[in-house]
Amino acid sequence: MTSVPSGIYPMLYACFAEDGTLRDDAFGVQVEAALAHGAAGVAVLGLGTEVAKLSAGEREQALDATAGALDGRASLAVTVFGATPREQITFARRAVAAGATWLILQPPPGKIDEPALLDFFATVIDAVDCPVGIQNAPEFLGYGLSPEGIVTLARRCANFRVAKLECPAVDLHDIVEATEGRVAVFNGRCGFEMPENLNAGASGILPGIETIDLTQGIWQAHGAGDGERVRALYALHAPVAVSIMQGIPHFVTYGKALAIARLGLARDCPRAPFKPITEYGRRLVQAQADRLGPLTAKDD
Repeated sequence: MTSVPSGIYPMLYACFAEDGTLRDDAFGVQVEAALAHGAAGVAVLGLGTEVAKLSAGEREQALDATAGALDGRASLAVTVFGATPREQITFARRAVAAGATWLILQPPPGKIDEPALLDFFATVIDAVDCPVGIQNAPEFLGYGLSPEGIVTLARRCANFRVAKLECPAVDLHDIVEATEGRVAVFNGRCGFEMPENLNAGASGILPGIETIDLTQGIWQAHGAGDGERVRALYALHAPVAVSIMQGIPHFVTYGKALAIARLGLARDCPRAPFKPITEYGRRLVQAQADRLGPLTAKDD
């Protein structure tokens, strides 16, 4: 079985063409940017990929486009979306066959109580032969497991290896303490509070691709014990994280716009429902892109 993941895994955005179709090329461009800057891998089909807006066929399309572009050069984390355990198991196995090295299960749409959610996750985890994580993001999804529930799942399922959170660093620290090393604890939130998350024991971060040069640099500097460089890079990153991490609809609009500007991608034609970008917001994004520069090659 693949070892427990760690490091930076940017979540890829879904981009749409004028005719409303999902664009494969955008996944390839984002993969190359992640690899150019030394990311441990990439992640796809999470909230940043607007997974709930995609049809079952489009989720497979996004998976195949990402896995094809990655071509085994780094690790692939795939979020599994589905209303039933059977639906999630089917897609999870499809993802592994396509090249996923680890999975992140989302809670099913709606809301079920904690014992039912534990059973749901355990059923899927036990049916898949690769490291499996869960997305525990009540802040964005409306419900999730308690810290005690995460510990229970870790004791119940040996294959449960990652808790992917969307929470303040102080809350992440509590999960790290509660799980006692049984699972790797990741955070998202665009890398918001990234130094504090790493100091709290985070095994990695799933940020957006728009600042992969900065988040990967922070990860490397933290690992080298270079606190001065961590602070310098986070000083560049923090204003972006504050600007775009204002809820998922805002993040998808403005984080994706910044990624498109820095990567030189063709204009996105967003799929409804979406938060429209304002003219002032467009100017802010362009100012951020100008300040950070293009995201096309690794800096020396």
